[in-house]
Amino acid sequence: MQIRIYQNSDESALVQLWKNCGLVVPWNNPRTDIKRKLKENSEEILIGEIENEIMASAIVGYDGHRGWVYYLAVHPKYQRKGFGEELMQFAEDHLLKLDCPKINIMVRKTNSKVIDFYKSIGYQEESITTLGKRLIPDDQ
Repeated sequence: MQIRIYQNSDESALVQLWKNCGLVVPWNNPRTDIKRKLKENSEEILIGEIENEIMASAIVGYDGHRGWVYYLAVHPKYQRKGFGEELMQFAEDHLLKLDCPKINIMVRKTNSKVIDFYKSIGYQEESITTLGKRLIPDDQ
């Protein structure tokens, strides 16, 4: 897998990857999420590809207090081959270069497969509650 920075021409393939991985939900428009991230920093949308096929992604962020990883995705035909771990290591290395002290990951409680993946690479559940409030609705 080659890891590179997102390019505008990647949008459709990236959204399709997220759909294939079950990451698209009705309350988040993936194209809007990409546009919002590009306003902040395009160098933090990571693309994994094999033979010019986009097969993995991660959106990485750092707010000066914590690092975040969103939309970690590996196409189902490439899962369980170490690509998710490789992409997470790349994201962690990127955040370390920014002096980021800690990464937080949000996963839906019902997604036990993904929770197990993160635990297998050293992440631990914490005794916190995440609260959210939508300020701008996404129209799909």
